[in-house]
Amino acid sequence: MEEKDQKENGEYTGEIKGGLRPSMKLVVMGIVNKKPKSMEVILSSRPQEEDTEGDVGLQLKVSFREKAVQRNARLAGKWGSAENTLSFFPFAAGEPFKMEIVCEHQQFRILVDGQPLCGFTHRLSQLASLTALRVFGDLQLTKVA
Repeated sequence: MEEKDQKENGEYTGEIKGGLRPSMKLVVMGIVNKKPKSMEVILSSRPQEEDTEGDVGLQLKVSFREKAVQRNARLAGKWGSAENTLSFFPFAAGEPFKMEIVCEHQQFRILVDGQPLCGFTHRLSQLASLTALRVFGDLQLTKVA
């Protein structure tokens, strides 16, 4: 990640140098707030918040109330169908976590605290166009790499 990346209390926006490619791994570490509602991790082609031009290769939306982790992608301004299947919900209020997003040839593989959580098949063919990572929500970030 770059020097000009910004990390504030529960929000981080950073640049992925040269874009994503297979075998790359992104790590997000933090502590979930005491009374969390949600948090999101977004890999996109532009760092702006609601820029309809920017493609989103992966949106991970964690809902604490529903104990769900929704995955989706936005191509040419249109969101696809969300995926929700989970074998377990790894996040707990007030607890630290380590999320790893591994970019493979066919999919993103998401691990939390070393345990495989889910996968998300690539919907965007140009992985290298994914140059921005945003993390925000009810958490204190401790590390993004």
